[in-house]
Amino acid sequence: MKRILILCTGNSCRSQMAEGVLKSLNGSMEVYSAGTQPAEHVHPKAVQVMKEIGIDISGGIPKHVDGFLDQSFDYVITVCDHARETCPVFTGRVRERFHLGFEDPAATTGSEEHVLSVFRKVRSEIVRDFTSFYEREILTSNS
Repeated sequence: MKRILILCTGNSCRSQMAEGVLKSLNGSMEVYSAGTQPAEHVHPKAVQVMKEIGIDISGGIPKHVDGFLDQSFDYVITVCDHARETCPVFTGRVRERFHLGFEDPAATTGSEEHVLSVFRKVRSEIVRDFTSFYEREILTSNS
């Protein structure tokens, strides 16, 4: 069984969405997400746009990466440049590290319609890139 940790800064949008996507692709994987500076809650618009595609992340709780440093993972994936630059050292074994960077939809300003359009765009990119990652890394190396 693969163990995957997805990291971003706030663990409120991108990493939560990516966690939801991977869990929807294969429920037998252990998928976690965390942040280097976790927010207080998952962003409501992230919950909304994921629900639109049938993935419920409303039960997600932002977590600090420090709680995972002594654990072993097959993959640690950063989804923002800040998390990649500040990614801590894991004392547990990490087989591979990847970076799949996405714009921060939570930083978007403007009309409600514009903000939602950015959340949907980032969601679509996350679905595309994490599905590709899953097919390339998990399905082909299913050992």
